[in-house]
Amino acid sequence: MAKILCVLYDDPADGYPTSYARDDLPTIDHYPGGQTTPTPKDIDFTPGQLLGSVSGELGLRTFLESQGHTLVVTSDKEGADSVLDRELPDADVVISQPFWPAYLTAERIAKAPNLKLAITAGIGSDHVDLDAAIGHGMTVAEVTFSNSISVAEHVVMMTLGLVRNYLPSHQVVLDGGWNIADCVARSYDLEGMQVGTVAAGRIGLAVLRRLAPFDVNLHYTDRHRLPESIERELNLTFHPDAADMVPHCDVVTINAPLHPETEGLFGDKLLGTMKRGAYLINTARAKIVDRDAVDRALRSGQLAGYAGDVWYPQPAPADHPWRTMPHHGMTPHISGSSLSAQARYAAGTREILESWFAGTPIRDEYLIVDGGRLAGAGAHSYSTTTPV
Repeated sequence: MAKILCVLYDDPADGYPTSYARDDLPTIDHYPGGQTTPTPKDIDFTPGQLLGSVSGELGLRTFLESQGHTLVVTSDKEGADSVLDRELPDADVVISQPFWPAYLTAERIAKAPNLKLAITAGIGSDHVDLDAAIGHGMTVAEVTFSNSISVAEHVVMMTLGLVRNYLPSHQVVLDGGWNIADCVARSYDLEGMQVGTVAAGRIGLAVLRRLAPFDVNLHYTDRHRLPESIERELNLTFHPDAADMVPHCDVVTINAPLHPETEGLFGDKLLGTMKRGAYLINTARAKIVDRDAVDRALRSGQLAGYAGDVWYPQPAPADHPWRTMPHHGMTPHISGSSLSAQARYAAGTREILESWFAGTPIRDEYLIVDGGRLAGAGAHSYSTTTPV
């Protein structure tokens, strides 16, 4: 029997919900491109429930305990005396979400001789040291595409929020004011702007498709160029790299995974090549940008706005400069954890566990590391220092 250690974010401040704003969710059985949504043999939750917090348990407890497995669920993940560190040495499986990541460092993996499987409930497995996982003989899997559209919608929301100066204008209402000139002094139309994405995978392409009806001019860079038919359909301009693309753009959105090639990409140098007054949206990973360089660019006016949903570390400390820098639209890491997305990534987590317990292959599109190398989606999206 296996021990499964599941690290989830805390319940709401006023307690786990007893009712919800909506009674149901739309039924979605496939994603753009045809990949089917998760297909576990069964689920023990109602779609639309809060599954990503500690009490939600990703809907896994009944399933796991009925088979004799042990499930430990915690939000305590920091420090040597955390529940994560105390329970890890004899864990067989660790489940974590990108929004509240259990950082599986090389040191932690070395202290977990039984650890065979790390699952990301969602997408993005950079909180796992992939080189160490390969060396340890682990499998790393994530629920690919489960919340890609959720994140793409968040990107569009943040883009409009910055360009139209929505958040400060809403604050005027909350403060009892009616200062129209203050609201519109930084408000523009998105129409006609040059908008580019760094990476055009599942999320980046979904962003491009959703922004096209706004009559913007679309740009992208990706190490895998899109088919000519898609470039033609969306009237896309391809650039060989971010350095070539960003000087042309009024809005840049980052939709790339974090790996050695993208870490620190947006520092003072690259930000300095952007149009003065451009907007930068980052729902990918915080370490793709230089924390302090973004702060400087906003204070100098080089950037007109920065909206991000990702921080490092997570949760961010109270004195993190991104909390107080001007003209930002930061959110805690929520873009991929809507109740709609939770239903899919909880079901996908169970699907992965069902396959692993049965000794049957995990879906190739879910695999990041397997058999001592990058595999499946991981081979397409990530890079490591381990030879493959």
